[in-house]
Amino acid sequence: MEPTESFHKRRLVSNLVVENFKSSSDADVKHTLFWRFRRRDTEFCAYIRRLLQNPLFNSIMISIISLNAVFLAMETDYAIKLNSYAYLELADLIIISIYTTEMLLKFYVDPLNYWRSGYNLFDVIVLLIAYLPYILDKNDTKHYKPWDIITGVQALKILKLISYSRGMRSLITALGQTVKTVIYVLVLLFLLMFIFAILGYGLYGDPETGDSKNWGNLASALFTLFSLVTVDGWTDLQDELDKRGFSASRAFTIVFILLGFFLFFNMSIGVVIMNIQDSTQNYERELKAEKQAALRAKKQAILQRQQEEVNMLMHQQKTSEYKTFSELVEDFKKTLHHSDPMVLEDFCASIPFIDLYLTSLDLQDNTVYRLQELYYELVGTLNTILEDVREKSMLPPEKDMKS
Repeated sequence: MEPTESFHKRRLVSNLVVENFKSSSDADVKHTLFWRFRRRDTEFCAYIRRLLQNPLFNSIMISIISLNAVFLAMETDYAIKLNSYAYLELADLIIISIYTTEMLLKFYVDPLNYWRSGYNLFDVIVLLIAYLPYILDKNDTKHYKPWDIITGVQALKILKLISYSRGMRSLITALGQTVKTVIYVLVLLFLLMFIFAILGYGLYGDPETGDSKNWGNLASALFTLFSLVTVDGWTDLQDELDKRGFSASRAFTIVFILLGFFLFFNMSIGVVIMNIQDSTQNYERELKAEKQAALRAKKQAILQRQQEEVNMLMHQQKTSEYKTFSELVEDFKKTLHHSDPMVLEDFCASIPFIDLYLTSLDLQDNTVYRLQELYYELVGTLNTILEDVREKSMLPPEKDMKS
């Protein structure tokens, strides 16, 4: 048993050595790659990153996108576009240059991870669409129709607002999560419509006695069923069948509306609402976590500042005329204001809290003592009033006996 155990131990040690060598070699390779692609302008990159994350920068970009929407709305008026064409062209160039600068800054901060964000890819596509009117020749007759399409697609620049609103991003995320489930619901709905379309074509698609306009072929039957799913004009469709003597068609219409509209159509709406609610709750939890993290960071900064001040006081106590540290603290208390924050690690066991608690107890004792004095005065006053009432009640019998 002993040689076997020693063999297993040696084998285990050798495996550990090989694994450590592999991990160290992998770490060396990663370190080498990181060192090769390491930035040389880290301070400037950190400054640009803080600039992009600044709420003021986001507010400015939201204002520029809103202003772009106003200019696009002004271009829909022919008179304004004719009289202010040069100004609108200049404003569009300035806005595009701002969008380009923003894209270059984001790409400069993180060139590798920039393309992993879907919002960044969408911004690049929107920017390319914005440059198309300046690439195509307006005077070329071949570009008339593409020019109109490109001009209409310029409204996509307003969708850049989504990347600056966390609420909109959470909503888009929820809609993206519902796509798969909604597709399944739509496939089931299409199968239901396909079955009922073939059934409706066989029952009511006769060109002589039936409704050939709505049920004459598969395409028209599917379109009629789509109208029934949306519950738009279904009474007119049913009246057409009633005029041709298909009284039993009411059961067909009611069954399809119950299955198509009340079941599948509302099911897709319910799935979207549930995912949006989950996304909203996650968004609220993230905001709460960010607020707590900011509060912890602020508390840590205050604690660090207080520790530095205490260390400074200790150093001053050693190099000043104060004999004890308590004298230095008492002198330091005189320089504090009531608005100065104080963060305590152990609140209940701290000296300031004990001092405040004892002061509150003294004030409470004084209040109780004053209430007792008022109670004694009230009892004395009531006793005096009672004696006066007794004396007044005893006076008339004495007067009768005297008389």
